[in-house]
This record gives sequence, C-alpha cells and structure tokens, in this order.
Amino acid sequence: MLTYVIDGKGHLMGRLASICAKELLEGKKIIIIRCDKIEKSGKHIRNKFKFISRSKKRTNTNPKHGPFHFKTPSQVFWKTIRGMLPHKTFRGSNALMRLKLYDGIPKNLNTIKKTYCSLCIKSN
Repeated sequence: MLTYVIDGKGHLMGRLASICAKELLEGKKIIIIRCDKIEKSGKHIRNKFKFISRSKKRTNTNPKHGPFHFKTPSQVFWKTIRGMLPHKTFRGSNALMRLKLYDGIPKNLNTIKKTYCSLCIKSN
C-alpha cells in the first residue's frame, strides 16, 4: 500500500482536505504531520467567530449527549476530511482508518522524506 507523509505547514485546509479525501478513497494511506501549521483562508477574526459560534451549539435535553466540538488542530482537520468522505459506508470508514494526523512531528517520522501539495500551498 502506498503511504504519503505530508507536511501540513503552509497548506490551505480545504484544498489539502479535498485532495487527501480523494487519495484515501483510492486506497492510499496518508500521514499528515504539523497539522497545527495548516492555514485557513480569510481573516483570523472571522474564523475565530465562526469557531466560537459553532462551539456553543449544544443539545437542549442533555448537553452530555450533544455535539462534541474538537479543539486541537489535528481533530479539526480530521473532521474536515470526514465531511468529504462517505464515512457511514464501509468504503468511507475504511478510508478514514487509513488517515493519521499529528500536531507537530513525531520522532519516528522525523527522518522520512515529506511531500508537499503544490496546489495547496498558500501564496502570499
């Protein structure tokens, strides 16, 4: 099985997620490191307010059952990719199992060559 190690620094979130979702559905294994350095387009304050308004949504009857909102960058990126996959089917759930996300660089992946998606890099 083909494995890609992608360095997330400087990539745009939506573009990288869509490319990863397609590759996962084709059967490739993807490891993304430095998810904390993935960038979002738009102004920071607008993205912050969108996150705050989304995180306030709870269930009226019992908040313990309510929607759980991820806070770490790797979990937020995982949820973005999950929204682009048919995760309730066998094919989609297998694709999600082939995805590994890390904040920072783990020691075992420190010496492996990383790839960059030229379509996803933010141009300034």
